[in-house]
Order: sequence, then structure tokens, then C-alpha cells
Amino acid sequence: MLQAALRSGAAHRRSVFEVFTRRLPEGRRYGVLAGTGRLLEGLADFRFADDELAFLDRQGVVDDTTLAWLADFRFSGNIYGYAEGEAYFPQSPVLQVESSFAEACILETYILSILNYDSAVASAASRMTSAAGDRACVEMGSRRINEEAAVAAARAAIIAGFTATSNLEAGIRYGIPTLGTAAHSFTLLHDSERDAFQAQVDALGADTTLLVDTYEVEQGVRTAVEVAGRALRNVRLDSGDLVEQAHWVRQLLDELGNQDTGIMVTSDLDEFAIAYLKSAPVNTYGVGTRLVTGSAAPTASMVYKLVSRQNDDGEWIDVAKASTGKASYGGRKHAARRLNAHGIATAELVGVNQPPATDANDRALMHEFVRDGQIVSGWTGPEAVTRAAQRHRDSLAELPNVVRRLQPGEAALSTFVDGMG
Repeated sequence: MLQAALRSGAAHRRSVFEVFTRRLPEGRRYGVLAGTGRLLEGLADFRFADDELAFLDRQGVVDDTTLAWLADFRFSGNIYGYAEGEAYFPQSPVLQVESSFAEACILETYILSILNYDSAVASAASRMTSAAGDRACVEMGSRRINEEAAVAAARAAIIAGFTATSNLEAGIRYGIPTLGTAAHSFTLLHDSERDAFQAQVDALGADTTLLVDTYEVEQGVRTAVEVAGRALRNVRLDSGDLVEQAHWVRQLLDELGNQDTGIMVTSDLDEFAIAYLKSAPVNTYGVGTRLVTGSAAPTASMVYKLVSRQNDDGEWIDVAKASTGKASYGGRKHAARRLNAHGIATAELVGVNQPPATDANDRALMHEFVRDGQIVSGWTGPEAVTRAAQRHRDSLAELPNVVRRLQPGEAALSTFVDGMG
């Protein structure tokens, strides 16, 4: 595309691309945007190195004119969009790229690969934390995906309300709280469960989590209390009927004098399992596989479409696909959330080529991330993750309570689009 556009002379035309999703996964009422900060961090260093250019040349992927253009590539355009942590709906213009067609074209796969995965994880995480209520959720999915996706998943989960991650690289990069537990192999390594617990407590103190289901749960709990005493932080359950076990383990801990020892549960949890465990005396959920694979929705299904471009006279022209089932809407979008006098969202308003009509209660959704190729401060790094987590809480607080329910049903918020029917 780039080579052909350079040859035709259209590559220089100023263009606007938008990222949006046409639909949400079945049964979902909202998505949560994540990945923008990672996108911006990578964009700052988005270059074509000599070895990459040599590969393209050697393989005959592009011609010499295109190689020369790539060698000098530096993004010089503007990027706008929804803030990380914000809820989104079908057709929400979550990201806009304004630049030459050539620059925007090069970024398509990069942008979609980040936003699709991170938003899928954040959307799943939001449902899980909503189901968990005031109980903590810990991200533990690093062993189920590749090493870089593991860091991205941890970051996205924190944005959507998780309290910590077992991924230490995410802790280094983003200042995310980290914690972990021992595996069954640690218990099996030792001559007895008692020896294993004693070794863990000797090394880490009683402020730790002991895994009590390697052999027999009741004896595991009793041994854990005998070794660690009343200061034991948690016992962990990883198998069996977690609801039933949690009830009698709680009773046993209380009888043993460990009223302050919590119960952590793991084992392929998702939002439905967490909701089911609501009746059980659980303190912490450790969530792995279902979280990092989007809980049956491994992608946010976002697309990147050209919606407006200039002609050779500098005039802006709205453009759109008319494909059956995949139609897009032309024109640059402007979005706002309609709020009533009580601060509750009633609609999402999207204006075409002009801001939608709003009142004093409404909240604008579009922010500037990049201006003339320079990243606007405040949208990257550890601080951005903290702000995004708060924004997620604020965004959900605006939405009707129906978005927090897990049963399938109609969308909680309609997306009204001015000038688009």
C-alpha cells in the first residue's frame, strides 16, 4: 500500500484514520480501553533499523524509493482518543490518527495489535472486578501467554481494577504491586508438607500464603496454622468445590484462632466463577488463564479505518466503506458522554466533523495524545497506569448499574451518532 501510494503521489495526502469496534462480544454491555500508554511509549521509538531495511531489500518486499522513505520515518502527525480506563461501546471512536496517509498506513498493525489485546484483557478484568466487589483480584496469567503479552496483560488488568500481579517485569516497568504464592512442586520437593510450610515461613515470615491442597486440605490447614501461627496471611485453595471448601476452611481457621487469616482461591476463575463464589468467605481471587485470554473474547475486534482525507487541493473529503456487514461511517468523529443531573450516563454522543450538542453535565471523551509528532506528557509510564485505574472506576460509576450485571441482555448505553442516522 505504501509503495503504491508513493508511486501514485497520494501518499502525502492528509488523512484521518479511526479505531473502533463494530460490536461487543455476545452478552457484553461495554468494553474498557487499554493499551494507549503502551502504544505511545512504543511510538516514541518507532523506527526502521538498518537490519530491517536490509531484510526488506533482500527479500524484495519494497522498492528503493519506499526503502528510502522508511529509513527516514518519524511519525509527525497527531493522535487523539479516549483515555485509558474509559468504557467504550460499538462505534466509539477510541483512537484517531491524523497524518499523511503514508505515516498512518505504517502504524495500522502496530496500533491494532496493542489496543485489541490490551482492551480485551481490560474488558474481561472489569467484569471480574465488578463481580468481585470489594474483594481483591490478583493477575496470575503469565504462564498462559508469551512473555511480552504477559506484561501487557498485567498492565491492562491493573487498569481495570486488579490490585496486583505475579509478573515482576510489569512491576519493574509500571510500578505495579507484585505478589505470588508457592506452587505444588514446592511442597512435593520436601519430605513432608510441614517441612515445606516451615521452609516457606522461615524464609518469608508468616505474612505469606500457604498452599494447602497438595494432599488433604483439612490437614494442610491445620499444619499451616501450627507452623505459621495466628499471623498467617492466607491459605490458598486451588482445586475441588471452592465454594464448599471455602466455607468449612473458614470455619476451621476460626476454630483454630486464625480469624485474621484470609482465603485465596485460584483454578481457572472467570467472572462467572467469581460471581458464584460471592457467597463464599473468600478474600482474594487469583486469576490467570481466563483473564489473559479475554474470558472467551480474546480480541476487542477493533478495526482501523480511513474516514477522511484531503484531495490535492487540500479539501477534506469524508470517505467510508459500504461493504455488507462491515460498513463504516465517514467523517472525523467527536465524542461526549451524556450525563444527567445525578452524574449518571444516559447516552454516548458522537458528532461528525463537529462536536455533538452538549450541556454542562456532559463530559467530553476525546483527548490529545500526540501533537505534531510529540507525545503529550501525562499519558505514559507508571503514573499513567495509576490514573487510568482511577478513570476506570470513575467511568463505571457513571454507567447505569445494569453494566455490572453478568447476564446477557441489551446494551446499557445507546450510541447516538449525530448526522449518521
